[in-house]
Amino acid sequence: MTAQGIKKGRKYTAVLTGASEVFLRDGFEGAKVDDIAHAAGVSKATLYNYFPDKRLLFVEVFRCECQRQTGAALDVIDFDAPAAEVLAAAARHMIAFFLSDFGQGMFRICVAEADRFPELGAAFYETGPIRLHQEISDFLNLARARGELVIDDIALATDQFIELCKADLYLRRVFGVQTAFSTDEIVRVAEGAVSTFMARYGA
Repeated sequence: MTAQGIKKGRKYTAVLTGASEVFLRDGFEGAKVDDIAHAAGVSKATLYNYFPDKRLLFVEVFRCECQRQTGAALDVIDFDAPAAEVLAAAARHMIAFFLSDFGQGMFRICVAEADRFPELGAAFYETGPIRLHQEISDFLNLARARGELVIDDIALATDQFIELCKADLYLRRVFGVQTAFSTDEIVRVAEGAVSTFMARYGA
């Protein structure tokens, strides 16, 4: 599923904002076009003009938020800094997103709908996890070229780093054991992920 067929105009952002609110509240199947249009402050005709398919709308909501989050991270991370510092900053951003209401909500919806709408899960995977994997891989390649890391398999190392960032807090969030997390808790996991990763791959 791609962004082909999406029309952008002055109501585009309002539609995405309204759709995000309804999807997170009601899930994909429960989200009604009438409710999305009402939340966006547009008519159904306008909504369909922008997004003729609800699945396309869902993917675009997630894609735009991932793009926003990635842009925010890239704006504040100094990629000329030592690898450990860059990875620590990236880890804090990743963990915060993994634990967020939006990140969790979209993940749960895609898992719930994977059997009925496999293309929804595939689009989620391509837009989120694969994009994240590419960004981390690009930096690991850069750090390796600078002589800071010794890595034979960049793809595997990337997956390992992302999974290290899911230690402890992520499963508590997924299973609803804990829904709010302090900055100290996030930093603890981020620093643990980086120290473990650097112990394995640091030059």
